[in-house]
Amino acid sequence: MEVSKKLINSVASCADDSLAGLVACNPGLQLLRGHRVVLRSDLAAIRGRVALLSGGGSGHEPAHAGYVGQGMLTGVVAGAVFTSPAVGSILAAVRAVTQAGAAGTLLIVKNYTGDRLNFGLALERARAEGADVRMVVVGDDSAFAAPKKAGRRGLCGTILVHKVAGALAEAGASLNEIFEKVSAVTKAMGTLGLSLSPCSVPGSKPTFQLAEDEMELGLGIHGEAGVRRMKLLPADEAVERMVAHMTDPSNASRLPLGPGSSVVLVVNNLGGLSYLELGIVAGAAVRCLERRGVRIARALLGSFMTALEMAGVSLTLLLVDEELVRLIDAKTTAMAWPNLAAAPATSQRQELPAPKEGPGTVQHQATTGPSTARVQLVLGRVCSALLSMEEQLNELDRAAGDGDCGHTHARAARAIQEWLRAGPPPAAPAQLLSALADLLLEKMGGSSGVLYGLFLTAAARPLLRRSDLPAWADAMDAGIQAMQKYGGAAPGDRTMLDSLCAAAQALHALRSPGAELLPVLSAAVQSAEAAAEATRTMEAGAGRASYISSAQLLQPDPGAVAAAGVLRAVLEGLQG
Repeated sequence: MEVSKKLINSVASCADDSLAGLVACNPGLQLLRGHRVVLRSDLAAIRGRVALLSGGGSGHEPAHAGYVGQGMLTGVVAGAVFTSPAVGSILAAVRAVTQAGAAGTLLIVKNYTGDRLNFGLALERARAEGADVRMVVVGDDSAFAAPKKAGRRGLCGTILVHKVAGALAEAGASLNEIFEKVSAVTKAMGTLGLSLSPCSVPGSKPTFQLAEDEMELGLGIHGEAGVRRMKLLPADEAVERMVAHMTDPSNASRLPLGPGSSVVLVVNNLGGLSYLELGIVAGAAVRCLERRGVRIARALLGSFMTALEMAGVSLTLLLVDEELVRLIDAKTTAMAWPNLAAAPATSQRQELPAPKEGPGTVQHQATTGPSTARVQLVLGRVCSALLSMEEQLNELDRAAGDGDCGHTHARAARAIQEWLRAGPPPAAPAQLLSALADLLLEKMGGSSGVLYGLFLTAAARPLLRRSDLPAWADAMDAGIQAMQKYGGAAPGDRTMLDSLCAAAQALHALRSPGAELLPVLSAAVQSAEAAAEATRTMEAGAGRASYISSAQLLQPDPGAVAAAGVLRAVLEGLQG
């Protein structure tokens, strides 16, 4: 097992470098010289108010320094990665806020042995110097069914304690009032984590191993083992499992949640989960709680307390009343606190109806007759061709793209087949091309779907009032012009345009008196196929392939091959 890669300057300096960068970008923060301590830059503003200090090991960013600001923490003390901060630095932070005129200091500490010991010793020494200091220990972990001697671990719920305490301090509450209120808050919340991967301390190997098809429930924010390792589940099932565990009556650390309860929900990225996945988990959590009759007074979604690069998520639930919600809503300048909407979360938000088509839109009216049968035959041939080319196009795309060109075109083919089964297509050329454009824009996906949509939308316009052979040549030119205008590619850039432009040049013969469609189209197909083959030796000037050396390509462009294949299928369909 190899040491994980990290974008740092050195293992020894990473915690200091991170804090220095945060302070450099935030004029509301300052460092305490000689210590790994971040304080508000306006310390004079806390005179007569309670100061709030928190902290712990680094590696949980944006916790804790991201929560320093008016309305939240006065300062934080950081240790090395996953290491409790030094007693001397904690004491220096207490002295700094005391000398600034604070009306007492509250230490907010996550329940880990090292943090309790170091903050506790600093508290005793500060009291010996005459400072008015109290400490609240946060243990919000809902993982363990049986009580642990060490108590519940401190997890992401700590940030809610920061927020409530900060709002109270800003309002002028006393040290004892804040202590009593946040002590009650710590007993009214629970947090549970779920991970798909381990994390790794800079300079070290991953903290544990998970198989590709496994996930771990109830782990800590330092990579400590959870309570259950299980097979990978869909997001909805995983969230249901998490909430069930947090509220299980047999769980000693359960949260008493029932119908009619009101909560603040925190969906926390443990560091390496994509925001796409985080949104899916958030939606699942909202629906899960709604099914249980729980009102989600507020919902926070983001990275709040992480475990380095761990791909995982934690859910925090805090039982709230109107007073607590007001404290959560209170203003803060802390950079990591989200711009939270003062409204409940719900999966039942009203959707805005989609606008209806304007009066100038081409209407897609289905008709029947010989021409409709010919359209169905041609489109059927096109679909068959694209489906048969799926793996060939994927293979060509792997050298320069993400290897899905065949999948994208096959998706378009299946969408067209389903559309044809639903009813006869429009026989009028402009209506047909417009309908196909709408279908591909909705179903095909990728840049190819947009490009084909552009082509067909523009090509439909010359066919609105005429459908003679010259009009089809005009349609081809109009479609290509639109693709070039918005796509940015040109002939010679190793794209589908190379095939289409070669075919368009041949189709200009349709404008000649006495021109016959099939011979001209046959010549156009041959030109397109030759152009597609010629892309083998071209330097890519557009698309993903433009970022890759031409020496690494050595094969035709998949888009050009697909376009030529479509034209060949159209010809064969018209030949009957």
